[in-house]
Amino acid sequence: MAYTTCTVPAGGKITIANGKLVVPNNPIIPFIRGDGTGPDIWAASVRVMDAAVEKAYGGQRKIAWMEVFAGEESFKKFNNWLPDDTVEAFREFLVGIKGPLTTPIGGGIRSLNVALRQMLDLYVCLRPVQYFTGVPSPVKRPEAVDMVIFRENTEDIYAGIEFAGGTPEAQKVLDFIAKEFPKDFKKIRFGTQQAGIDYMKLAAPDHTPKSAEVCVGIGIKPVSAMGTIRLMKAAVDYALRFKRKSVTIVHKGNIMKFTEGAFRDWAYGAAERIYGDKVYTWAKWEKTKKEKGEEAANAEQKAALAGGALLIKDAIADIALQQVLTRPTDFDVIATLNLNGDYLSDALAAQVGGIGIAPGGNINYVTGHAIFEATHGTAPKYAGKDQVNPGSVVLSGEMMLRHLGWVEAADLILKGLNGAIASKRVTYDFARLMEGATEIKCSAFGDNMITNM
Repeated sequence: MAYTTCTVPAGGKITIANGKLVVPNNPIIPFIRGDGTGPDIWAASVRVMDAAVEKAYGGQRKIAWMEVFAGEESFKKFNNWLPDDTVEAFREFLVGIKGPLTTPIGGGIRSLNVALRQMLDLYVCLRPVQYFTGVPSPVKRPEAVDMVIFRENTEDIYAGIEFAGGTPEAQKVLDFIAKEFPKDFKKIRFGTQQAGIDYMKLAAPDHTPKSAEVCVGIGIKPVSAMGTIRLMKAAVDYALRFKRKSVTIVHKGNIMKFTEGAFRDWAYGAAERIYGDKVYTWAKWEKTKKEKGEEAANAEQKAALAGGALLIKDAIADIALQQVLTRPTDFDVIATLNLNGDYLSDALAAQVGGIGIAPGGNINYVTGHAIFEATHGTAPKYAGKDQVNPGSVVLSGEMMLRHLGWVEAADLILKGLNGAIASKRVTYDFARLMEGATEIKCSAFGDNMITNM
């Protein structure tokens, strides 16, 4: 198509055939610098990525970078937070990368990140969490953390189906529930204005409540069988491909039985139907225990795992958040819904050095579309100071290169980052917590990574 807000560079187009990416030696990759500290981070990160590709392939491969726009910079240039060109470029060229974006205040798009995920149906948020030796950590054994989170990206409460308290839309939903599901309406605390007024008379008899104090906001949490199945398939495929030991379904199904609980059941069912003897599930263990007893179930599981089967298990979300801290080696690949995945990925990132070096990818494994991204915010007070850690974008680039099949370049980025951290010449976030460290600029940290490749 003809682009008006960006220019297509000379290069080849990534395609997908039979479920696999076909990557030319000069793929066109759309990128967004990002807002706030984004330009500083991107300048360092792109040099690291280009250096890794050059070193790995001796000039035989090279990325053709295509700048596209979104966020505050886009609004300044085009009076548009997310131009159609940007979405179309990610759609046409399949794989892209972005820095942190400002979320518009007020009306319009709730979140640019969420908008891109939903427009391109990027149903997997892939968040690997690993420790780099020497990175400051608040826990005793951060090296025990080595997990990959598959977070469902398009459903759950992040679908954005909400109605503000006091609006006609919220009242319509409340009226519908009151009429069609009266038993459930009774569960909505202060579901009517009068209930709120009556309570206020008891709690604060001298206070006359305003309308804003006696209204109810409503949100809807959609969870589908197909959304669950495609996420679980992606997680199990990954675990089998990289010979991981288990996939844990994290859910809150003990309370939300028909959303989170259904997610658990659909995920188990999909694993058993699609993969057969390649996996062994706790659901099967429960069935065997019920029919033949616990000893038989334990023997069945032991035999399956000894034969190379992948263990599929589950954990309640609140317990999982505790156990990833106290027993991290019990977890390997995690498959979970949107909100749980948000909590888990940030909690795990804190254990290995913070979201400043936490990468992320948003992927549709069916269409081949993927956007890799920094997982932290824009930090506007540091903008233009060449100060912040570029690790999140650098490692997102490493994920992107590995996704393209350019494994040698991806490995060089990891080697470079490990070497840079070991040298103790690091950005301020690490330097202030590392004994004997020298603080250097964002750009210099990029140089340090390249030197250590």
